[in-house]
Amino acid sequence: MTVRTAAFRHRVRRSAPRPPLPLLAVAAGVAVIALLPLAVLALRALEGEARTLDLLLRPRTLELVLSTAILGAGTAAVAVLLGVPLAWCTVRTDLPGRRLWAILAIAPLAVPSYLLAYAFIASFGPRGWVADLLAPIGVTSVPFLEGSLGTIVVMGLATTPFVVLATGAALRRVDAATEEVARSLGDPPLAALRTAVLPPLVPAIGAGALLAALYAISDFGAPTILRYDSLARAIYTQVRSAFDRAGASALALLLVAIALVLLWAEGRARDRSALRQPREVRRRPAPVPLGRWRIPALALCSVVALLSLGTPILTVAVWLGRGLGAGTELRLDLAPLGDSLTLAVGAALVATTAALPLAWLIGRYPGRAAALAERLAWLVEAMPGISFALAVVALTLNLVPMLYQSLAALVFAVALRFLIQPVGALRSPILQIGPHLGEAARSLGDGRIDVIRRILLPLLRPGILAGAALVFLGALKELPLTLLVAPTGFTTLATELWDSAREGFYAQAAIPAALLLAVSLASLALLVREQEAAR
Repeated sequence: MTVRTAAFRHRVRRSAPRPPLPLLAVAAGVAVIALLPLAVLALRALEGEARTLDLLLRPRTLELVLSTAILGAGTAAVAVLLGVPLAWCTVRTDLPGRRLWAILAIAPLAVPSYLLAYAFIASFGPRGWVADLLAPIGVTSVPFLEGSLGTIVVMGLATTPFVVLATGAALRRVDAATEEVARSLGDPPLAALRTAVLPPLVPAIGAGALLAALYAISDFGAPTILRYDSLARAIYTQVRSAFDRAGASALALLLVAIALVLLWAEGRARDRSALRQPREVRRRPAPVPLGRWRIPALALCSVVALLSLGTPILTVAVWLGRGLGAGTELRLDLAPLGDSLTLAVGAALVATTAALPLAWLIGRYPGRAAALAERLAWLVEAMPGISFALAVVALTLNLVPMLYQSLAALVFAVALRFLIQPVGALRSPILQIGPHLGEAARSLGDGRIDVIRRILLPLLRPGILAGAALVFLGALKELPLTLLVAPTGFTTLATELWDSAREGFYAQAAIPAALLLAVSLASLALLVREQEAAR
């Protein structure tokens, strides 16, 4: 079976059309750009070879690696425990208002993890607003999860949408006939669920869990706020406090190595998912009646939505109310909003424009060149934000000093950081376009430009808008790159929120937090609408 499969893949690869030279040039450019940050990090780490080796061999470094691994594994576990039931309830059951709950389940994507961490401290801390609210009825304190457990819970809530999206997509691809065949063979409902429905879901659940773990180990905002030691937090400390860029580069390479292991595992899970999913869904299963489980399902959806989305919104409102009540002068500075929109729109345009030929190469000309280009684009995505920011700083400072701390460098760095997202969004529309559609239009007298304008672009529009919305959303929340790469005087909503909250000016931090939530939720609403239109 293995020999036949390999031979079949070899014949498919040989029979696939060869990509044009411009597309191969784009793939080569992506390869060079993707490898540059890693090369720069390696060179910077080798500058202080003895000191770098000493840093890597310290027991403290091993402790950081272990704590980072615990954070990734714990976050993935929480995301799976919450995300799989949410996906099941919103996709396969007769849950009342399940469309609304489906939107609320992925809405935490609009909430930065550092804002969620601040919200948990402000809400459930010793002097949080929840304790103040319950004080009249005799409750003087509320349970607050500190340290590793608190960080894992916060990161798990922030990454639950990854599992919801992956599992929900897999559930929509399950054919009703598969489950009906299992039932016709005498299996009870639970056994049919275990044998017919669960196996195709396992790779998707694993992919979502690994994406959650990758996000957790690369984040430094929430661990820094909740005082949890991780490699990302140590890298930020090395850059900002110790000014040891060689040591920071060594730790960044270590974190990249962990991320690459997770990326490899995610790729394996994605490949297994593609092999085990049907090519075409003939008939979707009927909704499963919840019966007596309706109340627990509604409770689960409500609690997750309240903790992951309601808590930061209520916390921002409390910050504003306390500031106004104390007579604090609140300044509505729209400059950070303008800078955030400039960065987000610029990164979305650059990333989407660059992703179009790359996605066309991957979707139209499958082969070694396309696979290599896609893996290298994923390599950039797998690099933790703080490591990528450190590499961009070193790259511009040493090779192109004129771009050091410039807006152009920041926009292109953010676009490259999220390049794989529009590539993924464009893959499905490209695969749905027939290979001879353009030739048919050309035979009817349409020119090349007319074919692109009248036929291809309308078909690709949902993928283009979805990819641009994903980059726009990621750029709005991006913190490491804006902290380390942004030009002097360029302040985004994310950095304004971070600086104000770090200094304890929570009332002033509420303004950029509210604006960031509003713009992010609007971007997410566009993404949801385009996905529903394309479904």
